[in-house]
Amino acid sequence: MVSSTAIDALTSALVARFLRANNYSESLQAFIREAGLPVDAGQASGDDTNHWTIQGLLEEKKTFDHTANFERYGKGNKETDSWSVPAPSKATIVNTPTSSNLLAASVDSWHLPEDDAEAATAAPVIISTGADRQVHLSKTTKNHGSITSFSSVSDSPVLSYVSILKGRYVLMTNMSGGLILLHGSRIVDSRKDHSKYAVKVVAYDEKGETDSSSQFWVATAGWDATVYLYCVNVPNGEDAPVIGEPVAHIKLTTNPESLVFVRHIDTNDLILLVSRRDSTHIYYYQVASSPKEASNLDQNESDIPSCRLLGQQNLAPHSNAWIGFSPAHMALSPHDPGLLAVATSTLPHMKMIIVRLLFPSVAPLATRDPSEDAPVTQASQALESLALQNREDAAILIQANTFAPQTAYSTPQVAWRPDGSGVWVNGDDGMVRGIETKTGKVVATLKNGHEPGCKVRTIWAGYVDVQSEGEETTQEEWVVSGGFDKRLILWKV
Repeated sequence: MVSSTAIDALTSALVARFLRANNYSESLQAFIREAGLPVDAGQASGDDTNHWTIQGLLEEKKTFDHTANFERYGKGNKETDSWSVPAPSKATIVNTPTSSNLLAASVDSWHLPEDDAEAATAAPVIISTGADRQVHLSKTTKNHGSITSFSSVSDSPVLSYVSILKGRYVLMTNMSGGLILLHGSRIVDSRKDHSKYAVKVVAYDEKGETDSSSQFWVATAGWDATVYLYCVNVPNGEDAPVIGEPVAHIKLTTNPESLVFVRHIDTNDLILLVSRRDSTHIYYYQVASSPKEASNLDQNESDIPSCRLLGQQNLAPHSNAWIGFSPAHMALSPHDPGLLAVATSTLPHMKMIIVRLLFPSVAPLATRDPSEDAPVTQASQALESLALQNREDAAILIQANTFAPQTAYSTPQVAWRPDGSGVWVNGDDGMVRGIETKTGKVVATLKNGHEPGCKVRTIWAGYVDVQSEGEETTQEEWVVSGGFDKRLILWKV
């Protein structure tokens, strides 16, 4: 689909072609002079119109109108659900010691090397990882100066990380498929279960059986079409934690895209949401309540048990296309545990979906006497399938075009505003767009930070406690973005 700027140039060239083809010489010269076009504008032998015609432009407009019919917007009646103002809009460049394409960035807690080893909390810092295998920590204070950089913690670029125990430990995954556990700048433990890129790591804090330790569920996604699940016990004493062997795994037919831990809204059981490439579904996998229970799950050819698939939810229930998109990135609402924002891999622009999760039943189905069931016919199967499609369709609240350009090699990202009034999405044009949660409309555009036309690889949004000059701590809303222009941008109100 042609962009708006290309349409403007195309329109002028088509008008010039029409005037030239019909020998309106005086009108053509006046139009070229007033529109500021080159003297050869509209020549059929040139490439200024890309061989477009009026008929081709009308066909493009029909295609746009057809795709717009599949979008779904809200009415925005409730004032509390509208885009809250003020919102981050001012760009500040955070200088890093080295210059490289940025792969991941956020504000999170990190146990700094000079901190007390027994400290219960760690300071919030600006974290960024680059293609040069560096991990940078920067201050959240006014000048955002560099704190330190780690160059030897990973043998390949870090693609994802997550902080646990308020920054006491950090888990990272890299392009070589490794999982690394850090305490400050010291490597505590590491594993390499993935044979290819480990693109995502997520963690969920679950209190252990005693107060002397903390238990974390950790899931990693790799481009070997596998998801591994670990149970990490972190003692409160001087003993260092270990990652340990995977307690379960998920083997997929295509590479996983995104992972999210969520509690079942009815039973409070822990569930892992998984999305994968070339599938419009969200898959619900059960997470065992303990490593002992995980060992009793279904066994496969390997020694690692597999997670139980509870169900799936289609984000394109009435689509008759073979594959329309993939849920490339998922993020839970900060205020509603059953509301999910999804950035999709649609081309040429990203589509954003806000969907209500349809949690499947965790308990196994009770055995029933087949003689008591109604006979299964083709009509009954069709009605049952239609009822499921209608339920999945009703769960989709917003399905909107973000107008963020992307290609098949892009990495779509979505981040909620901390008050839940909207989400931010990245794009390949150097801009970050804000979408209102209630209506699905693009209401804000963050520009003049990244270079125009560069890929914004990662975004993060949230509240940050900032210490002012009077040593008073205030809470500010920030957006952090990193791109392939080697810039780390901090957006403030």
